[in-house]
Amino acid sequence: MRFLAILLGVFCTLCSYSQNESRFVKFGKITEADLQQKKYSIDTNANAVVLSDIGSGSIEGNTKGWFSIVLRRHKVVHILNKKGYGEADIEIPLYTNGDDEERLESVKATTYNLENGKIVETKLDKSSVLKEKVNKNKNIRKFTMPNIKEGCIIEYEYRINSDYISTLDPWLFQSRTAPQIWSEYEFSVPQFFTYNFLSRGYHGFHISDRKDRVASFAVRDNSGTGQTQDYRFSSGVTDYRWVMKDVPELKEENFTSSVKNHISRIEFQLAYQSSPLQPRSYRSTWEELANNLLESEGFGKNLSANNNWLSDEIKPVYASVSNNLERARKIFYYVRDNFTSTGASGHIYMDQPLKTVWKNKKGSVSEINLLLTAMLRYAGLRSDPVLVSTRGNGYAVDYSPMTSSFNYVVAEFSDNGKYYYLDASDPQLGFNRLNFECYNGHARVINEEAPAINLMADSLKEAKTTLIIITNKPDGKWVGTMTQTPGYYESYHIREKVKEKGQETFFKEVEKDFGNDIKIIDPKIDSLKNYETPIGIKYTVEVNPGDGDIIYINPVFGEGYKKNLFSAAERYYPVEMPYTMDETIVVTMEVPTGYEIDEMPKQMLAKFDEEGNSFFEYRISHSSNVISFRTRIKLARAFFMPEEYESLREFFNLVVSKHNEQIVLKKKK
Repeated sequence: MRFLAILLGVFCTLCSYSQNESRFVKFGKITEADLQQKKYSIDTNANAVVLSDIGSGSIEGNTKGWFSIVLRRHKVVHILNKKGYGEADIEIPLYTNGDDEERLESVKATTYNLENGKIVETKLDKSSVLKEKVNKNKNIRKFTMPNIKEGCIIEYEYRINSDYISTLDPWLFQSRTAPQIWSEYEFSVPQFFTYNFLSRGYHGFHISDRKDRVASFAVRDNSGTGQTQDYRFSSGVTDYRWVMKDVPELKEENFTSSVKNHISRIEFQLAYQSSPLQPRSYRSTWEELANNLLESEGFGKNLSANNNWLSDEIKPVYASVSNNLERARKIFYYVRDNFTSTGASGHIYMDQPLKTVWKNKKGSVSEINLLLTAMLRYAGLRSDPVLVSTRGNGYAVDYSPMTSSFNYVVAEFSDNGKYYYLDASDPQLGFNRLNFECYNGHARVINEEAPAINLMADSLKEAKTTLIIITNKPDGKWVGTMTQTPGYYESYHIREKVKEKGQETFFKEVEKDFGNDIKIIDPKIDSLKNYETPIGIKYTVEVNPGDGDIIYINPVFGEGYKKNLFSAAERYYPVEMPYTMDETIVVTMEVPTGYEIDEMPKQMLAKFDEEGNSFFEYRISHSSNVISFRTRIKLARAFFMPEEYESLREFFNLVVSKHNEQIVLKKKK
């Protein structure tokens, strides 16, 4: 009978998830059958599975003469093994403006274990809930669930009261650490408020519903010195409900700008208020945002000021130059080479005045590039700051003017209708060069017009050329020259490696990639300190092909692809490469003395698109005693939708397969 009860429990569990309501709506409904479950069909290798995650938000009148939002969350997670223990560390973010903080009003949490056939409940001690300050606008309450063991189920719920009704945190239907069987959010909105909802991600709703009703609201204003005033009225209310089922864990793959761009979620933003309230729009424009920034002491207030403290040191930098472009170059080089960056601060504002940055010769990325903007303006040049959201920060969207979407500032300089983008915080970036992390789509120039610009990865053309020439030596070995010009961003990374480890270590690593039969002699790097252009790499190679009856030679000589860049069998979100690619390897080599060609790879040309803009080329031929080889991979785009992933993966499977093919040489008889 006990077995039958467990089986019936499992059956009921499965049935409940096929209906329109989670079985875990009420707290404490964990069964023995739930704890007996070892694997879930959504992901048989999961370390933990979210059985149910239900959130809600409802707007209520408060005692401050306005409205608050009450946020609730109830979550149930099955922790299947030790790798899933991280699900037991709970953090609850609370926004604060320094004077008023969102209030955590209640927390309830229990861990369930199955011991000797019985369910053992361990409740959270309220004193275990700790407070931590993250920054001036964010605190967190955190706790770790008690008595965590493999196979346990954790359940917790909490309630937050917030006065910040204009912008809510998004509800995430998807997790980066566990698949979710049921994820639900309900939002009750009175008719005198209008919110915009934005759904993101690549999973559809199981339920997307709304129902209308009438509710009473009570608002008390006791904030003044006079008599307390009470306001009571009725209003229509719309209850929105969104549900997703069986949402897989969002696993981070290669070539992803930020996973948070692709998590399935819904975002909320207050747009309007209407009768019986005083009608008002909460929508801002980019022009308003830009003007507020330009008036802000922490951003643009001093960009166009007299700034005469710059005079003595900066005027000699450009005094001998009358051309605007060359003047801008001189100022950029001066800031880049004389100021030290303390790193990106994670926000766009200055933490110290421009004059202090100037005096100390160091500052954050935003501070240095705002100073650069001020210096360009002081020299009579046209320059504005530009707000950027880096790849790691996620996309900024053009329809929602918010400074919080951006985390980086660069400078724009314009001359004769041409625009240049400058980042003087990085000592290894050239004039009109930005780190590829900045090429993440929407960016915004901060001036009176506040124009949008698109910094797209597709606009970055990264080209690499490798030329190898191999000839015979009298002793039977090969000797050759290798000349290589990497793309600008590969050159950037090589400069960083050389700066950190030195050239000798760098070339030892290059030699190691070639294999034991190749020795590098007299290596050189050109343009190492010229940050405007890619570097040049040159060295001599000595190759020992051996003296066996059969010799196998890979014509790419360690420069090709050994494994696929895209290993995952499936991908649910786009491929976001940092730039386009165009890589060419050209090899000319003599057949070793005493040998002849027995077998060579076949030539081929594979087009990725019908137009032939992206392709893989593999050409090989021989004439007399010389083998000529050329391979080229060109991807004219950096962004590929999920439905293109299988084709992209197969394209690189072909590249890897061909780059690992061998030329077979045999001894002459």
